[in-house]
Amino acid sequence: MLVYSVWITRRCFGFIMEDEIFTDINGKVISLDCQSHSSLCREFTVSSPKVSISRVMVCTCSVWLFAYVVFFFTENTAVLSSAILITLVGMMLHIHFVKIDHESLLVIGSLGVQVSSSYASGRESTSFIEMSKIKDIVINEAIYMHRIIYYLCILVKDTSDPDAISSVVPLFQSSKPRLDCLVKVYKSCQEILSKC
Repeated sequence: MLVYSVWITRRCFGFIMEDEIFTDINGKVISLDCQSHSSLCREFTVSSPKVSISRVMVCTCSVWLFAYVVFFFTENTAVLSSAILITLVGMMLHIHFVKIDHESLLVIGSLGVQVSSSYASGRESTSFIEMSKIKDIVINEAIYMHRIIYYLCILVKDTSDPDAISSVVPLFQSSKPRLDCLVKVYKSCQEILSKC
C-alpha cells in the first residue's frame, strides 16, 4: 500500500491552513472541506474520486468480449444486443444509485444536523435530525472485511427514555474516511454540541 504525504493549502473554519490529503479505508485519496458559517454552524464535505474512465472501459470491454465469444459460437445477434443493453443500464444504475461524489454534514448548534449525499448523476439525498433528538456524536468502531474500521455516527435519543439510545445514524458511509479525518470532524462537532 502506497502512503501519500502530500500537503495542500485548504480553507477550514474561516481561515487558511495547511492540511494533509486524507485517505479512505482502502487507501484512496479523499478530500475534506470544512466551512465555518458561524460559531455554531459548520459544514464538512468529504469528496471521493470521480468515476474512473479506465475502470468503466475495462468492465464494458469485458462484457462485450464475452458477448462476442458467445455470439461467435451461437451466431445469435440477441446476445450482442443484450450485452450492450445490460452494460448501458448497469452504468446508469451505478451512476444514479451507487456512486456518491460527496457527502456533507451540516451542524447547526441550535437547530440540528443535516446529512446529505450527492450522487454522480446529480441526484441528492438529504436527511435532518433535530438537535433535541441528538444524544451525542461519537466515533464508533466496527469489523469490516476482517479488519476494524472507525466511523462517525449520531446517537439518537429514545423518545420514551431520554437516557437510552433509539438508533445510530452512521455518517460518511460511502467515502469511509480514516480515523485522522474523523477526529477532525468529531472535535469540531463536539465544540458546537458543548455550546448548546
